[in-house]
Amino acid sequence: MRLGYFTMPVHPVHRKWAETLKEDRDAIILADKLGFYDAFMGEHLTDACENITNSMMFHATLIPDTKQIKLATGTSNLSHMHPVLIAVQAAMFDHMAEGRFILGVSPGALTTDAEALGILEQDRNKMFAEAIDVILAIWQRDPPYDIDFPDNRFKVSTARTMTLDLGVGIMGKPYQQPRPEIVGTVVAPFSPGVVLMGKRDFHPLSANFLLSCHLKSHWQNYVKGKAEAGTEAKVADWRVARALFVHDDDKVAAGYGRYEEKSPYRFYYEQMRRKMIRGKRLYVFKSHKEQADDEITHDWVMDHCVIHGSVSKVVDQILALREEIGDFGELVYAGMDWVDPALGKRSMQLMAEEVMPRVNAAIGKSAAAA
Repeated sequence: MRLGYFTMPVHPVHRKWAETLKEDRDAIILADKLGFYDAFMGEHLTDACENITNSMMFHATLIPDTKQIKLATGTSNLSHMHPVLIAVQAAMFDHMAEGRFILGVSPGALTTDAEALGILEQDRNKMFAEAIDVILAIWQRDPPYDIDFPDNRFKVSTARTMTLDLGVGIMGKPYQQPRPEIVGTVVAPFSPGVVLMGKRDFHPLSANFLLSCHLKSHWQNYVKGKAEAGTEAKVADWRVARALFVHDDDKVAAGYGRYEEKSPYRFYYEQMRRKMIRGKRLYVFKSHKEQADDEITHDWVMDHCVIHGSVSKVVDQILALREEIGDFGELVYAGMDWVDPALGKRSMQLMAEEVMPRVNAAIGKSAAAA
């Protein structure tokens, strides 16, 4: 099982933007040094807490300061830009990173982003579907492209103005062929979108604010989509994100990861709970569809969404998660604000150097005994 990293990020409003940008860079540089496989960075235009406005631009600053980690948009919000822009910018990034690039995609869920862009009343899921078709077509075709799909608002051609011997009218293709890995974040239980991911060979990343009891539904739908496309689903392609905090001392882990007022995990999940209420998406924290909204308290969310403890306790909880939902290819560590940088860094170090080796040893032992 691989170890990945994902951060939205979520910082307190009072913190200086330049300071949190540096902290977010430091976290991914550390993840690279510790051998994390990939790092997903979220993006929003109008959120002072989730304050990365362009994940690709942010990651570009990390290319020279990292060596092996794959840099992933988490996500590029496809309703926010014309697909030509995403296609050519992602292709250029892929060349800059020499293949250390994953394109994470989504429609873009934040309503204030949509309002600011003047698309609040539009069907952003449809915009997303139209955009991804065009992006893939640009990467697959040669000039003049002549992309004109039925019921798709985006028409792309350079036929009228191209001069190919001058290089004019040509859009670059990615470094990775035929394309970079494409990943979609999955938030909803039983999401039908995962079936479509399976059909198109996009890979699912199950979000860390969904209760574990619903995660298996993502894999089941992915398998269904793969079967409909006539191919077999690979466990390695399923990523599962969780909020984890590890420390040498159980009491410190419980305080910083769960109970203390200053805990960044408490801050994060109260932010997410309130945002889900605001967006009428509180269902992500429910154990069953009929569960009453007033049962979804801050403590309920913390009890069900955060794994914390010493190395041995965290190993046991990860193995229990795997027993509950089945095998998956990558455990994605959810990055938090570094209220205490030393504790934040130590947790990542213990995850990479002690927790994951023990988890993988246990998985290997179990497989050998089967």
